Amino acid sequence: MEKLYTITELTREFGISTRTLRFYEDEGLVHPERRGRTRLFRHSDRRIIQNILRGRRIGFTIAEIREIILAYKDPPGESGQLTLMLRRVTEKRDELKQKRKDIEDTITELDLIEEQCLTRLAEIGVGT
Repeated sequence: MEKLYTITELTREFGISTRTLRFYEDEGLVHPERRGRTRLFRHSDRRIIQNILRGRRIGFTIAEIREIILAYKDPPGESGQLTLMLRRVTEKRDELKQKRKDIEDTITELDLIEEQCLTRLAEIGVGT
């Protein structure tokens, strides 16, 4: 018999709110069973939640995560999902590398401006 998880168990395990889990359900990412008003999540739902949170930590949007999850269900299945995941990882890495370069360029520019300001203040006789 498959272990089922309550919403409370999952919120405690992953440190997320019930609202977050309901949002993932509304987005069609997880599909808990309902027994009355109680939601019961399968192991597969738990694994999907774990993957959603991992995706969010590395900067994927919910739409990107949904696309990756749904790719598993469509032919060619897991290989298609993994290929898509590799493409998204490459895109995210490239995006982060560009952001890092932009930050480094901005810091260099700020250093230059600071140096110019200090030099000019010294020229006009103002101590800092």
